[in-house]
Amino acid sequence: MNPPRRTPSGRDSQGGRRPRPRGPWLGSLRTRLVVTFVLVTLTGSATATALAYREARTAILKRAQDSFQHNLHDRVTTIAPDIDLPPTERGLTELSERVSQSLDGAPLVISRYRELQGTSDTLADQSWITPQLREAVRMRGTMSFQRVTRHDIPYLAVGTPVTFADDGRASGLEIYAVASLRPEQDDTAALLTAVRDGVAPVVLVSALLALLSARAVLRPVRDLGRATRKLAEGDLSIRVTVKGRDELGNLAQDFNETADELQSSVTHLRDQEERARRFVADVSHELRTPLAAMTMVATVLEEDADQLPPDTARAARTVSAETAKLSRLVDDLMEMSRFDSGAARLALTDTDLAEAIRASLALRGWTDEVQVDLPDGVRAPLDRRRLDVIIANLVGNALRHGAPPVTLSLTTVGHTAVVTVADRGPGLSADALTHVFDRFYKADAARTRSEGSGLGTAISLENARLHGGTIEAANRRDGGAVFTLRLPLPATDAEARTP
Repeated sequence: MNPPRRTPSGRDSQGGRRPRPRGPWLGSLRTRLVVTFVLVTLTGSATATALAYREARTAILKRAQDSFQHNLHDRVTTIAPDIDLPPTERGLTELSERVSQSLDGAPLVISRYRELQGTSDTLADQSWITPQLREAVRMRGTMSFQRVTRHDIPYLAVGTPVTFADDGRASGLEIYAVASLRPEQDDTAALLTAVRDGVAPVVLVSALLALLSARAVLRPVRDLGRATRKLAEGDLSIRVTVKGRDELGNLAQDFNETADELQSSVTHLRDQEERARRFVADVSHELRTPLAAMTMVATVLEEDADQLPPDTARAARTVSAETAKLSRLVDDLMEMSRFDSGAARLALTDTDLAEAIRASLALRGWTDEVQVDLPDGVRAPLDRRRLDVIIANLVGNALRHGAPPVTLSLTTVGHTAVVTVADRGPGLSADALTHVFDRFYKADAARTRSEGSGLGTAISLENARLHGGTIEAANRRDGGAVFTLRLPLPATDAEARTP
């Protein structure tokens, strides 16, 4: 069975609603808004935290560094003039101890004079004073510093040359001091922990704000989506409340205006369609009475045609044939108007499909022209008159426009009876397959004056749908057209009792 065709209204050809695709929860607009809001907040907080931490760490270290260098300069300026030059190793040691004591117990102070050296702590690790620092003090002649790390603890090593107070000449004496930066490291670590702990509440607050903002933004969108679905389902009176003058408010206003125009257009089209249907029904009804009289007269003329002159006889037969065609057209129009108005009803009787199909073929003298495969025993509640119309149209089209042999078969598939009518003609073109069930459609444009009205297949399809079935058209692989009628079969008593 072919899949239902989709229509612009969002419904398939069988009237069902087209299923709406649903994405994963993480793909919802609300989730994306919240995640984006949180990511932006988190990125901003992390960036601000990193910048603040870097600036604070730099400021703390610089303050400690400047303070230590200033204190060392003051102590050296105060204590160094008391030492005799050239100093002894003991004098250098005493100088180192005095400077260390004045610096609140610096871990290490080293005094150097050429090859002599004195230290405040002979057991301390003197690798804090690196060759690079000593070279910087000797070459620059000014106070220099260097940061070193030992056992994951940062230290500040400062070296300064001692100059003569009167003329500022270098005395050759150098003093190096080491200070621990552990307190400053602890301060910066505490600052980082405090800032990091403060990020979590900020992110939570931002997520809450994002949810509230998303709710405020998405509520009009949800209302608009709900109204759109109702509009697609046929509720043309639906409107949305316009709130605010922003883009969402403008969108709601545009929707309402579109709905107004659509309602007006649909109402106008429905009125026109109703008037057209009523016009066709009225015209068809009014034509039946004069057509009955014309048919009676044409029949009499045709019966006496043999006694008339040849030209008159030919005209009488032509009038009779055309009157019959017009009568069939009027009947078909009346039938279509019943379908359009919903007035068509079924007169159901328990019917053997094989018997009913044979009777339809015999009524039209087609028994010898059609190869049949009709197993007995396939029964269903059917309107025999409407079934006869379906069979007559399908078989008649195959005989007129196809090529022999024309075959007709009956099978059952589950709870469905399948009637297939096939021929060996040229088949249907792609355009004909698309429009074969359209009203007044004829596959051959040159056959506009054929015996058919162009309503036969449309009436057959409507009769099949009235029974809850359908008709499909296709081409055979080995040539020819095939029409397949599917009709539902009732469940058996045993199946009906099965829970």
